[in-house]
Amino acid sequence: MSVTNKPIISADSHIAEPPNCYTDYIEPAFKDRAPHVEVHPKYGDVFVIDGLDQPIPMGLIAAAGKKPSELTASGVSFDELPRSSWDATYRVADQDTDGVSSEIIYPTVGMMLCNHPDTDYQYACFQAYNRWLEEYVGNAPKNRLFGLGQVALRSVDEGIKEIEDAKKRGFVGVMMTGNAPEADYHDPMYDPLWEAAVDMEMPLSFHILTSKADQLKSQRGPKINSFLGIMRGCQDIMGTFVFGGVFERHPELKVVCAEADAGWVPHYIYRMDHAYDRHRYWMKAPPLEKMPSEYFLNNIYLTFQDDWTAFKHRNEMNPQRLMWANDFPHSDSTWPWSQGILEEHTQDMSQQEKDWILHDNVSKCYNLPI
Repeated sequence: MSVTNKPIISADSHIAEPPNCYTDYIEPAFKDRAPHVEVHPKYGDVFVIDGLDQPIPMGLIAAAGKKPSELTASGVSFDELPRSSWDATYRVADQDTDGVSSEIIYPTVGMMLCNHPDTDYQYACFQAYNRWLEEYVGNAPKNRLFGLGQVALRSVDEGIKEIEDAKKRGFVGVMMTGNAPEADYHDPMYDPLWEAAVDMEMPLSFHILTSKADQLKSQRGPKINSFLGIMRGCQDIMGTFVFGGVFERHPELKVVCAEADAGWVPHYIYRMDHAYDRHRYWMKAPPLEKMPSEYFLNNIYLTFQDDWTAFKHRNEMNPQRLMWANDFPHSDSTWPWSQGILEEHTQDMSQQEKDWILHDNVSKCYNLPI
């Protein structure tokens, strides 16, 4: 039984791009270099991206529902992945199993492409993915899958056209790269882009593992220790928008911090206010009309899966900006156990709070027709 009478929406789900996603949909000039699948002697089937050193193994791309002891990056072929991860006609049944009625769709291989050094190649890959995604979403029943277009942002003017193109394709928002090709995102040069996003009602999503900082090879201690830092890139982006005055200049701009959890927010916004109140003069912070926490709590939406601290401390942030997700079909997914997890984590919540976090906030953020 669902924990809410409203249809539950996953605010962050993914697809496993099929082998032909880029090769069949990329413009001819890049066809010979398009991301493609090869058999690796150690990892099994992998996506190979021209210009990136590390291939992308299939093992963890679609590992939802596996036991922890079964998770592996090695020796997995594309044929072993659940068909619902790349075929929309099979996806609904798997989501019904998890009690999920609709999903916001993010890429997987496309996340790694966010850090590609060649922006022309990146643009071509993003356009190919957007063409493929339009068909993928279109093959699902109405209002079950909602896509986000990928934006390369080689220039501000082109970025505006990319958002326009995404909207024409029926997407409900766009996924940005973690690092802008030129100046950082707080620079006023991007103001026309932000204004266009507001005018077109297209939220901007920033997902973990899409920033250059996320790709650093250095780590302390055992390898698993590095897993705890995967949300830092998103935190830095959110701080850039807040302290850089972007939300002050564009108060209606919606930014989504995706899959970086949310339980850290109460302490983070306290530190933001402390930094601004105590250190803004010698650290040369631009003047803000409101405290940083106010911008954060108003303009930033956050997605999370089984982050119990986010549920527990919801009223120490803004419960109308929290959006639950099942992260299907990735290895961190709560599928197919989402309903049990939600029942446990929402037991002390009012029906209104459940409705906000499991449905209303996502619907409002992306202006969904459900």
